[in-house]
Amino acid sequence: MAVDDAQTELLKLKKINRALMDRVELSMDQQGNAYSLFQTAISLEDQVRRRTAELSNTLGDLERSNQQLVNARDAAVEANLSKTRFLAAASHDVLQPLNAALLLMSTLSTVQSSENGTRLCRQVEHSLETMDTLLRNLLYMSRLDAGDVQPHWQAVSLDHLFDSIASDFEPIAQVRNLELRVRRTGLHVWSDPTMLRRTLQNIVANALRYTRHGGALLIAGRRGDRVHVRIADTGIGIETERFKDIFIEFQRCGLGTDDLDGSSAGMGLGLAIVERMVKTLEINLTVNSRIGTGSCFSLSLPYRAAPTELRVPTSAVRHSDKSGSTKLAGTRIVVIENDLYALQAMEALLTQWGCELRLASSTRETLDALNSENPWMPELIIADQHLNNNERGTSVIRIIREQTGRRIPALVVTADPSERLWHMADQGRIEVMKKPVKPAQLRALLTHMRARSLQLSS
Repeated sequence: MAVDDAQTELLKLKKINRALMDRVELSMDQQGNAYSLFQTAISLEDQVRRRTAELSNTLGDLERSNQQLVNARDAAVEANLSKTRFLAAASHDVLQPLNAALLLMSTLSTVQSSENGTRLCRQVEHSLETMDTLLRNLLYMSRLDAGDVQPHWQAVSLDHLFDSIASDFEPIAQVRNLELRVRRTGLHVWSDPTMLRRTLQNIVANALRYTRHGGALLIAGRRGDRVHVRIADTGIGIETERFKDIFIEFQRCGLGTDDLDGSSAGMGLGLAIVERMVKTLEINLTVNSRIGTGSCFSLSLPYRAAPTELRVPTSAVRHSDKSGSTKLAGTRIVVIENDLYALQAMEALLTQWGCELRLASSTRETLDALNSENPWMPELIIADQHLNNNERGTSVIRIIREQTGRRIPALVVTADPSERLWHMADQGRIEVMKKPVKPAQLRALLTHMRARSLQLSS
């Protein structure tokens, strides 16, 4: 009995001992797991610290790179603006010698006795006119990019504008056996007349350039407070995916009639200028086209009621008289020009037309020429706007009118017609012509001015 009790107690002790051992082992396992977790946490903390340091270094490098890119971009923008400002400011000096060359070439062409000499003069004159067009477009784009061209807002007669464009492009259309149709509507819009005219000119020129058969149509219609001007053609059309490309400089879509006849008039700048001007004038421009059928450019402008009195721009007057030189014979003209070559070229051209001249390069020389021993009363004034010593042609014109007591018809020629000049010209009833001056246009305008002066004096 005692032995059985002893065995029973022994079994109990073994169970207790086993249970204790199991608890001890379990406790040791838990401690081991906790230690492992502690080590893992330390390891992760080290990794986080390293990754944070790496990320901080990367962010620092990225920030420095971004700053370098910003500095490089600012430098590029400033360099581009400097170039643009230079071209805009240099337009007068760039076009001055070209103006003299065109005037001299026109004079040389008329004194040629041989057919070959006349042909060569015409070729040189054509090359100079092409150079003139390219330089004008490049310089005008530079002025637009530099923000130097600001709109002179006013009510613009679309009929006068359309008549002017028809006068410019009907001869071109006839030469290419095309028809240019223009519809008068009596509508007026709120815009800048010069910039709007140039916008429409470039689109019409583009329409005729890429049209082989048919022609182009210039129309306008009103919807509420908006006027929609459309230029449609029956040309080769434009692929839809290339609508944006046609407004990029020197991009030409397809083969135009200029290429067919060997001319190089289409230089891919017209629509690039259009895009800049419609942004400046806040015009909504849309394009629709179909290959082989034609294209339609639509411009949406604000409607404006017709003013009670609207001056017809010089450019809107139709000049079809080709015998202006005989009508200018004996006309007394004072010419103020500070560039010697341009002055000599103008003298040769006007003398050939039979005009009686007084030449000057400043206000003082002009007054001396008019107040000489034999008083001389000019019938017309031609003045360059930018003279030496910061003198302006408009100021010289005002002084001449004050000295003579007469509102003598005057023309300002300039390569850089600013908004202020246009405003002064409107106020002083002064005509403005851009350099380089084309002899045929100059002759027609002077004839018109002289005829108007005779009507007013009679």
